Amino acid sequence: MVREGVDALMLTSHADARYFAGICFGPNEEPTSGSSGWLLLTADALALLVDSRYIIQAQREAPDAERIDYGSDAGAAIATWLHSHGARQLGLDAQQVRHAVWERIAEAAPGVELRSVRGWGTAVRAVKEASEIERIAAACAVADRALAGILDQIRPGATESALAWSLERAMREGGAEALAFDVAALAGGNAALPHGNPGTRELRAGEVILFDFGAQVAGYRSDMTRTLFVGEPSAEHAALYAAVHRGQAATIDLLRLAVEQGGPLPSGRACDVATRAAMAGAPRVYDHGLGHGIGLQTHESPSLSRGASDDALPSPTVFSVEPGIYVQDEIGIRIEDLVAVNTAGKSLTILTQFPAEPLIVG
Repeated sequence: MVREGVDALMLTSHADARYFAGICFGPNEEPTSGSSGWLLLTADALALLVDSRYIIQAQREAPDAERIDYGSDAGAAIATWLHSHGARQLGLDAQQVRHAVWERIAEAAPGVELRSVRGWGTAVRAVKEASEIERIAAACAVADRALAGILDQIRPGATESALAWSLERAMREGGAEALAFDVAALAGGNAALPHGNPGTRELRAGEVILFDFGAQVAGYRSDMTRTLFVGEPSAEHAALYAAVHRGQAATIDLLRLAVEQGGPLPSGRACDVATRAAMAGAPRVYDHGLGHGIGLQTHESPSLSRGASDDALPSPTVFSVEPGIYVQDEIGIRIEDLVAVNTAGKSLTILTQFPAEPLIVG
């Protein structure tokens, strides 16, 4: 905070509320919780905004945080707290705080300067403790078992939506407290939609089924994509799969070499360059990011992409590596694994254990 030139900080995501204060909101509460879960910090104080719905929960789960019942005017409550703690500069993330909220705080606290401080919470959360990595690994294990458990259902005639529901049910019955995000199950040409939604389309022999899914365990999430062949693939489709697999391996090999040497890790941009070089000559190579951090949120820092920073990736941390190829109306292939790296411990672990090699089902 001293480095950023602020003496108070406001964080507004529920992931930050859990990480810094301990209060656990449900995965779907963000749209209805109002200002509850917002954090205010100074060098020696931590406060949590809650309304009447969350006061008892905050007493139980965040006993070290001062509770602010903001009533109908969060801006006024924030201003009162800032003045009581002598704050003169408040850092807020302009990418997270709505303009109307920003204006209301400025109006209610005219003596406080508001400064944009981007990504502070996510930057801190990008570095993972051992207990966090353990929870992500547990979520991965739930997802691994779930996909293995529905393989016999993947056959011609099965629908995308039925398979998505089977996978969701298997995760929930297998230990997930929630889904990390809605399950994607996309067949044939629909698999060329990187974030498509399952529908009533039936699987056909000779095409692929792409699953993108994740579980949540103890607040932490997994994320995995597997593309399975429904029957024997054509030589062309097998070659596309090999190109994606080769591209993913290039980044993992780059990371492993850096870890074995004790760091530093490559940048997220360098990882993307390595994967694209390994996939050179393949058609319709992915335009999305190569990977993203994961933890209390499905998408966190760090980023692996063409637009990522040239700074070395943090350590220890966990992120996805998920290259793909998408041929419109024909096929989509993506392979996504979660990688845990620790340069101090000279370790690299693939947390998603379901095989990434080509798999024929049905």
